[in-house]
Amino acid sequence: MKNFEEVKKVNLIDKIIKNIGKVIIGKKHAAELSIVAMIGNGHLLIEDVPGVGKTMLARALAISTGCDFNRIQFTPDLLPSDITGASIYNQKTESFEFRPGPVMAQIVLADEINRATPKVQSALLEAMGEMQTTVDGITHLLPSPFMVMATQNSIEYEGTFPLPEAQLDRFFMRISLGYPDIKEEVSIMDDRERLDPINQLEPVCSAADIVELQKVSEKIYIDDVIKKYIVEISDNTRRHTDVALGVSPRASISMMKAGKSIALVMGRDYVIPDDIKNIVPPVLSHRVLLTPSARMRNVNQYGVIQEVLDNIPVPGK
Repeated sequence: MKNFEEVKKVNLIDKIIKNIGKVIIGKKHAAELSIVAMIGNGHLLIEDVPGVGKTMLARALAISTGCDFNRIQFTPDLLPSDITGASIYNQKTESFEFRPGPVMAQIVLADEINRATPKVQSALLEAMGEMQTTVDGITHLLPSPFMVMATQNSIEYEGTFPLPEAQLDRFFMRISLGYPDIKEEVSIMDDRERLDPINQLEPVCSAADIVELQKVSEKIYIDDVIKKYIVEISDNTRRHTDVALGVSPRASISMMKAGKSIALVMGRDYVIPDDIKNIVPPVLSHRVLLTPSARMRNVNQYGVIQEVLDNIPVPGK
């Protein structure tokens, strides 16, 4: 798949979404956003209540795309070396050998990431930002594609360490799955009455195909007018009265990449303003730091982002 026409012809993205839909019922939008993040070469934060399928989504994406998968259960006693790996002395060779940690996979599930200490979180930060880890002064490159899918419980705060702003900014987007409706929940029960459908899932593409999709996404056309629209959105978050800290230029780049990725998912080789408008909430909501007075008035980040969008004219409308 060297160009857009080949991607459109094989209909690969739609196959991945349908495959994930076999185990994540009624959450097509979440599946699309996870693929958008992957094509945009970004990382995904999934924040929701327990039991709605956060871990299952990560496993389904890994299996569907033929990527190596590792899960890290974050706990307060976890050490940085438990993530990155460590140098172990080999008595036979009388030398130290590097034993790679679970971060050396193409899709890494960081389960309950906010239960680990800041020291451990920072070890993951280098991997997310630099696509590499450093152990005993030696740099080890991570595989490609590489994606961290982190989960955190949105209702439990005891015994947790909130993610610092620097690490939140490393996440390409934040999503939540939400509860299924009654019909969907009955369907989930039917599927799991005998066998777990995740064990029957088969890959529909390879990791190499994902790398090709990332390259094609980079070539998607985005007009200067839309780039200006992106910057205006970012600038308005910095000047909003309820915002203590607006989004960074990295957020503007993420919006551009997400716009290109969603255009590719929708079967277009160009970005339209609605692509940006639709992708803004998951890309920006976790990057906005509200003022104390806004939090006291129960203002939330999504509401602020919606206000920003409402105050900026959409190009061409």
